Amino acid sequence: MSEYSIDKNADGSKKAKIYNNIVIKIFSCFMKKVKEDLFKLDYKFYKNLLKKIVQYVCIFFVFLLIYLLYFLSLEKCTLGIEPCCAKFKWIEEKILEEIISCLLMEIMIQLMFFKIISKKHLIHIIIIFNIFLFYSHGLNFDDHGYFNFLYYFILLIIMSFLLIPVNCFIICCVNKIISTKLIIIYFLIINFIYIFLRTIGTNCNDWSKGLNNTYIENDKSKYGCQIQVPKICIYKSLEYYQDYSKLIGKNCTNFKNGRKQKGNILKVSKSPYINETTKRIGYPLLNKEEMTFLDYPDSRNSLRQYFLKNLVDMDNKKILNQYFKNKFPEIEVNFTNIKEPKININLHFNKSLSNERKLLEKNSEPYSDNVLLLYLDSLSRVNALRQLKKTTKFFEKFMSYKGGFHYKYPSENFHSFQFFKYHSFRGHTAINYPFLFFGQNRNNKNKVLITKFFKENGYITSEATDWCGIDNIRTFHNFTEKDMYDHLLALCDPNNDHYNSNTIRCLYGKHNTEYLVEYTYQFWIKYRYNRKYSIIIDNHAHEGTLTVVKYIDNIISNFLNNLFNKNLLKNSTILLLSDHGSGMPSIYYSTEFYSIEENLPILLIIINDRKNISYEEQYKNIYENQQVFITPFDIYNSLGNIIYGNKYISLENITKYKTSCKSPYGTSLFDRINPKERYPMKYKNLGKNGMSQISCK
Repeated sequence: MSEYSIDKNADGSKKAKIYNNIVIKIFSCFMKKVKEDLFKLDYKFYKNLLKKIVQYVCIFFVFLLIYLLYFLSLEKCTLGIEPCCAKFKWIEEKILEEIISCLLMEIMIQLMFFKIISKKHLIHIIIIFNIFLFYSHGLNFDDHGYFNFLYYFILLIIMSFLLIPVNCFIICCVNKIISTKLIIIYFLIINFIYIFLRTIGTNCNDWSKGLNNTYIENDKSKYGCQIQVPKICIYKSLEYYQDYSKLIGKNCTNFKNGRKQKGNILKVSKSPYINETTKRIGYPLLNKEEMTFLDYPDSRNSLRQYFLKNLVDMDNKKILNQYFKNKFPEIEVNFTNIKEPKININLHFNKSLSNERKLLEKNSEPYSDNVLLLYLDSLSRVNALRQLKKTTKFFEKFMSYKGGFHYKYPSENFHSFQFFKYHSFRGHTAINYPFLFFGQNRNNKNKVLITKFFKENGYITSEATDWCGIDNIRTFHNFTEKDMYDHLLALCDPNNDHYNSNTIRCLYGKHNTEYLVEYTYQFWIKYRYNRKYSIIIDNHAHEGTLTVVKYIDNIISNFLNNLFNKNLLKNSTILLLSDHGSGMPSIYYSTEFYSIEENLPILLIIINDRKNISYEEQYKNIYENQQVFITPFDIYNSLGNIIYGNKYISLENITKYKTSCKSPYGTSLFDRINPKERYPMKYKNLGKNGMSQISCK
């Protein structure tokens, strides 16, 4: 039994060994094959994986370098109202940093175009452009922001144009002709050639021309200031391509709600006087004594803060009667039709104020009982003539004869003047505005807004502006209620379209300017028997394309014609002016014509039936001053001269301890300005706020 078992086990062991040997051989062969295949698989897989990792890391570091170079090229701005100007000490390095950053960006775009790297990396470009936009330092995006971003974008386009011939050559040589891409490239080449050929012929022969076939007089021996005339006006070639409102078909009728909706104005508001069910939202009076934006003295956005904290439900009579008393809001937004909200304006006539000011009229005999300032920020003389054809035509029709206005007493009731050599101090409002309306440097703590002097002499005052910023109301001065306009409209609505937008600015289906004009028109109608001083501050020209301002031409010209036809301009003076010329970020920024126009803002004046003056002498003076170098100080003194008439001569100049509407730095345009005593360079010595550039030779 045992033997049999032993033999059987031995035979089983032999079979097991044979079986194990077969399995081992099969497994060894299989593992050898698997090992070979796995090795081959690992090699290919890891090779491709490593290749992709290296590529992605390189691409990541290239984009990181692009970002870092761009970030280093930025100039950070100080807080507050200071403008964002480049510091020229390191400007060469910063320009080089931005060029290298842009060049690397263009290379990455080209690599994607030729499929050398995946188009998925386009997401990097999208992200980095958003980062650039976020970090482009102005005061903020709304106030002079995105300078660097715009320069970068323009530089990128220029590089793309320069690489078009290279791209065509590469495409043809590698036999990768893609018809659609090639057609686009040819189209760009043709347009580029077209623009270039037009640019050659875009001379500036008409740049010196003014209204009524008049021209800049550059006789240096007679007028002192000889204006530099640019040789090439590239604007003529690019105007069509820069008119983005037209290219994208934007108009205010198809832009009903601005950029935001009703919910946003309720969301951002902190007012206890409105809620989600409010249908008619009233704008707070911005000149209300009990609560004013002066409660926020340290905030640049104090006017906006006050506005948003004091929006009111116009249907809540209890709040209106109890809290706002007799000072009800003059402007309301009606959201009854949520798809087409509307602004309704009802300027309140203040009878007691009217009677009070009439009693003060006996204090002076002004040159004009009514003064209207049409203040169009960032508008040069030449661009005003280009774009505001109907508005400037209104001024032109009151010029007496070819060559300008005759100084003898004319038979016409209205007389127009144009000033060819009116100079700004800088290319931004923060410097020029105090000179225009305070007659002093903005750092002088004793300065007073000129509205004070108008009020003291019986004028009712108003301001309407499309910008909700503090510097146009109170620019670093000891602001008091006495300076406040009697009626004030500032479009602080969060739906208000972008301040620096390169397209028309809309609010609830209308141009912003329409509201400013309607408010001012009601002011002139309701106070027609009072002396009036009103100012419209419009910012449509505050952008770099030089085209947007033309969309308010009809609005302004219709407004002036309505005042004229209603006989409301009797004994009035109208000034169409700006504080500086074209000076916003632009494709034209480094061109000669643009830099010259930046220093030459528009100034046109209409005068009607001034009383108690010697017409021959005064008109002769203002006529001669049209070709003389003048500054904002002269405009300030001219406004003072209008207020006090002939008594203006005896007024004291501003001293360190006393304010006056007579600046020692200026001369009234109604007085003779001796060109030989006007040395433009001396205005460079007015401290930090002296003239940065002068267009006089």
